[in-house]
Amino acid sequence: MARRARRTPLEKYQEELTEVQASIRQYEDCLETLREKEGELREQILMEKFKEVNELLEGQNMSLDDLKELLTSEEGSSQIA
Repeated sequence: MARRARRTPLEKYQEELTEVQASIRQYEDCLETLREKEGELREQILMEKFKEVNELLEGQNMSLDDLKELLTSEEGSSQIA
């Protein structure tokens, strides 16, 4: 039976480096996917907040312009005080 030639330390290190680089690429891809998911979740959270504000406005029979006017008038009166 023929024996396999031993790998030199250099060959071992090169193989290990190749494996580490592959792992790094895999983690970077995963990190990119997670960052995309994070952005999507942040957008969904923002949309839900806007929906809540819209529902409150509709419940009070107010428009967005009414809310803007209310906030700017309160801001102006609080700066005076």
